[in-house]
Amino acid sequence: MLQVLDDLKLLLGINGTDLDEMLMVIIRSVRDRLLVLLGGTGDVPESLLYIVTEVSAIRYNRIGSEGMTAHSVEGESVSYSDNDFAGFMPEIEAWRDEQSETRRGRVRFL
Repeated sequence: MLQVLDDLKLLLGINGTDLDEMLMVIIRSVRDRLLVLLGGTGDVPESLLYIVTEVSAIRYNRIGSEGMTAHSVEGESVSYSDNDFAGFMPEIEAWRDEQSETRRGRVRFL
């Protein structure tokens, strides 16, 4: 997860280690939720770690706005998705389909 932390800090323009503990909490939370969506345990496949990084950035940018669906200030309006993973569901579903295809069709004769 250190690579995800480094990538996230680079993406957010964060230098130093002052926010590392908070970022790791966000990363762990996102990783755990992604594992639930993947239907498994263990760790997130390396090919999907970018989702952890991207959703962690989304979550970081929403700090202080948790639970809001929209926010307007002086004519500027921002709306938030109810599901931070919504934009990644096609990739998650494709990975799950690939895994079920890999598991399906194996016959072992003893």
